Amino acid sequence: MEMLETLYQLSLKLIKEFSTIHGGLQLAAVVICAALASVTHKNWQGLITRLVGSFEKKGFIRFLLKGTNRIAFPMSMLVYLILTRFILDQFKVNTAVLDIFTPLLLSLAGIKFGVYVLRSGFKPSPALRAWENVFSLIVWGVLALHLLGWLPDVVKAMDEFAFTFGETRISILSFLELTTSIVIFVVLASWLSRLVETRTKRSQYLNPSMRVVLAKTSKFAFYGLAVLFALKAVGIDFTAFAVFSGAVGVGIGFGLQKIFSNFISGFILIFDRSIKPGDVITIGNRFGWVQELNARYVVVRDRDGVEALIPNENLITSEVTNWSYSDRSVRQRLPVSISYQDDPELAMSLMVESANEHFRVLKSPEPVARLIRFGDNGIELELRIWIEDPENGTANVVSDINIGFWRRFKQHGITIPFPQRDVHLFEQGTK
Repeated sequence: MEMLETLYQLSLKLIKEFSTIHGGLQLAAVVICAALASVTHKNWQGLITRLVGSFEKKGFIRFLLKGTNRIAFPMSMLVYLILTRFILDQFKVNTAVLDIFTPLLLSLAGIKFGVYVLRSGFKPSPALRAWENVFSLIVWGVLALHLLGWLPDVVKAMDEFAFTFGETRISILSFLELTTSIVIFVVLASWLSRLVETRTKRSQYLNPSMRVVLAKTSKFAFYGLAVLFALKAVGIDFTAFAVFSGAVGVGIGFGLQKIFSNFISGFILIFDRSIKPGDVITIGNRFGWVQELNARYVVVRDRDGVEALIPNENLITSEVTNWSYSDRSVRQRLPVSISYQDDPELAMSLMVESANEHFRVLKSPEPVARLIRFGDNGIELELRIWIEDPENGTANVVSDINIGFWRRFKQHGITIPFPQRDVHLFEQGTK
């Protein structure tokens, strides 16, 4: 009830400010100035869009021009309010309401430009960018209440509306403080984790597995510390959460066991270094390149450019062929048949010559050709080559070398036989 009484007193104070003739006139002037400022902001936005294209992408002038677009509305509205105040002063009209909006608009402009500077410096995630305006309005709302002198009453009202959980008292004010603390610490943790990830990617002394280990470990550590610091900052006793430990254990045992299993499997993959970004793997009937190792799944990109999200648990419990586990070199076999009327030694030398001309075929081990068997339709030969970049594909190398076979065989009169069958007809005698 005390909270409702406080809000009621604030409402009466607000109504008293605007219920007079002078207050209503000033309120109408504020609405008109806001409409004019909106039009000005739209026109200024179009002008800035045309101007920024003529400057460097990361230049200081371009940065300032885009920053003025953020403060165009509050600053233009402030100019219109100053002109309106000057006109009303000439007619001896009280301008107390207009005086309230002056610090509010200045603070709004400062907050929007400050958020723009922080956004440019920290490079936030898309989710944080989407909530940027919400955060700015919340900060501005608190500052506006302070400038109007209403903040203590509002804080008192929110603190009075509370309930007790165990030995912990939770109010609207403490909940907002907790939410604000978590947001601040999580944003800081996000920025620090991205900084660590960027640094590890640039390091020349860390292999891909260690980079993933440091990036993922630091991210979970920073986020965990952010939540703990936020809870500690608002004075919440951690013993109050002991009640939920059993429920969390039951949840993991039943509904979350798959998620928890994938989470643990992800760390196993990272620490045992069996699979790392850039590896070429085959799991089941899927062949592709490992793009990312995430907490719950691994991103594998196949030859068609399709990215499959494979749960980490599948990579632990299933048979996985890692084509680049200890050595990135892989061998390819290219079979071909020639006619019995052709010289197999000449054909094998032509096959090796075709392989040596391809830039992706290794010179050591060198390409070799083998006579495998004397088949039903012809002499079966096989070329064996080694490549060290299977992530760039294997079928394209095989295709290029097979075309080389065809051209050289045609030049030297070597034929690739069709399937042959001998048909014998027996005439049965008649009785």
